[in-house]
Amino acid sequence: MAVRVIVADDSYLVREAVSRLVDAEEDLTVVGMCASYDELLALVAETEPDVVVTDIRMPPTGTDEGIRAAAELRTTHPRIGVVVLSQFVAPAYAVALLDGGSEGRAYLLKDRVSDADDLVAAVRAVAAGGSVIDPKVVEEVVSARARAPASPIEHLTRREREILAEMAQGKSNAAIAGSLVLSERAVEKHINSILSKLHLTEEPDVNRRVKAVLVYLASGEGSHT
Repeated sequence: MAVRVIVADDSYLVREAVSRLVDAEEDLTVVGMCASYDELLALVAETEPDVVVTDIRMPPTGTDEGIRAAAELRTTHPRIGVVVLSQFVAPAYAVALLDGGSEGRAYLLKDRVSDADDLVAAVRAVAAGGSVIDPKVVEEVVSARARAPASPIEHLTRREREILAEMAQGKSNAAIAGSLVLSERAVEKHINSILSKLHLTEEPDVNRRVKAVLVYLASGEGSHT
């Protein structure tokens, strides 16, 4: 069966362009379009899609409706994937989108919409429970850190990579402990080590756990788990 998609954007041109790119794929089909936050939630209730592709800013406030819709759907329709499209390279938006888990969430810059492959790949990824974060956003997230050319993930042990992969699925420490047959104390120690190796230990005003997941996704390892 085709993946059923809703497209939400207050720009008619963007809405039509995205819909046509999605509908051109044999395994994807657009089942509805709308232009505001309230219309989006109503359309989700009516059509029960597999994926929502939404602008980050829409009526009624034109601020963060796309992020709020993703958070709302995580509670009311947890199986629905969400692709957020934005004009802004804003790490805070990406962190907010992944708050509560990265599963089934994507954050793409609108200039990527011109590349159908990037857009439809993100739709397919979130439909399958995966995550996609625009590389430009990840670069901004990690730009304050001094980085070696190699990925910082390479400095993690095998066990630390396993735990980071579990974190990328939005799991709590207790859930990670159960999955990997470890004590919660051991998981906590490993996470502290991960944050230290990724140079995220001295950032009290940043959600370090989410930031670690962004680095993980940027490394490409998330596509193998």
